[in-house]
Amino acid sequence: MRLCGLLFVMPLGGAALAAHSEADFKAAYAAADTAEKQAGQLRNQWLVTEASLKEAKKAAEKNDFDQAVAAAKEAEALAKASIYQATSEKEAWKNLEIR
Repeated sequence: MRLCGLLFVMPLGGAALAAHSEADFKAAYAAADTAEKQAGQLRNQWLVTEASLKEAKKAAEKNDFDQAVAAAKEAEALAKASIYQATSEKEAWKNLEIR
């Protein structure tokens, strides 16, 4: 009986992994670009973020939207990490002990 349940769940899990579309890429890229611009306003853009954005564009040009979305999401995560770094370090230096 459990085996039947597993067989039933497996196809559903596979169906949930649909391929990404150009619209998915455009949305993911826009989010990444917005975050990268925010990092730029804080003067803390990372080269790896720019590389991920370029990778996303190249994959999209080849109609590989799964890779394009993955690279754009990575770029967004990197941009958000650089924003976090910039804002946390802006205040962190105040906690240093001056001798």
